[in-house]
Amino acid sequence: MSKPKPDKEYSEKVKKVTPNSPIIKDCILAFLVGGAVCTFGELLFKLYSSVPMDEKSAKTLVSISLIVITAILTGIGVYDRIAKHAGAGVAVPISGFANSVCAPAIEYAVEGHVLGTAEKMFTLAGAVIVYGCSLASFYGMIYYFFLGGKI
Repeated sequence: MSKPKPDKEYSEKVKKVTPNSPIIKDCILAFLVGGAVCTFGELLFKLYSSVPMDEKSAKTLVSISLIVITAILTGIGVYDRIAKHAGAGVAVPISGFANSVCAPAIEYAVEGHVLGTAEKMFTLAGAVIVYGCSLASFYGMIYYFFLGGKI
């Protein structure tokens, strides 16, 4: 079977309407904003470390703080405006993951708690959770059985 040929006229119209992406500018913004998010996380770590607590607890509080801040910013619509300009810079794993859970939950809340919020909030994040947990278990078994597994 032969592949259908795209309509040249349509392709030309799409090229005219689609704006060119300033790749260098986008990369610089992503780098700066992503670095700012990570620097903010480091500042939170220094703040939490100044209070008498162990390092593990301080790191946990940083993660929780970044998730809560992202969820609040998503809820009030600020995160999307930041992401529009920062692009991949705000896709730093923890804030991007928190946004991917919160945004659908908010968007589909009008459909109810079960069929709206609960069903849609893991539409995107569900795959990340499933494959993340599966791979972590797989790597854990390799580490335990083949590499000595001493923690």
